[in-house]
Amino acid sequence: MKKSVYLLFMIISSLALAQSPKPEKVKYVIIKQKVCPNQKGFQLVLKAIATDSRCPEGVTCIWAGEVSAVILVYKDSKLIEEATLVFLMKNEEYNKKWFSNYLPEKQKKIKSIVVVPYPKEGSKINPEEYYMRIGYLK
Repeated sequence: MKKSVYLLFMIISSLALAQSPKPEKVKYVIIKQKVCPNQKGFQLVLKAIATDSRCPEGVTCIWAGEVSAVILVYKDSKLIEEATLVFLMKNEEYNKKWFSNYLPEKQKKIKSIVVVPYPKEGSKINPEEYYMRIGYLK
């Protein structure tokens, strides 16, 4: 009886371990408001945050809000595009596809796009503090 209970325990534990997903390795690209001169290839620059209506931390809101950001795309240090992207759930796939057009091949599996800092109740964000963090699967 002890042997059968032990065998059953071993089978269940091996199945449980076999089912655990591998942790995803997420790396990040930061998009700031500065242009790096003489950079080869594509470079993304956050020109400005046009609007930020996200619900501040510490406040209960009916609507989560959205962020509109103006992104500049440089290729070999020459401006080739200026785009205004709106960040909310229904635009998530479009935004991921747009960014993947300009990121290197190893960074195209985008997991998340976040505008930082997140608003807090009672404090105002200095426009120069904004940046974007793009998480991608390694």
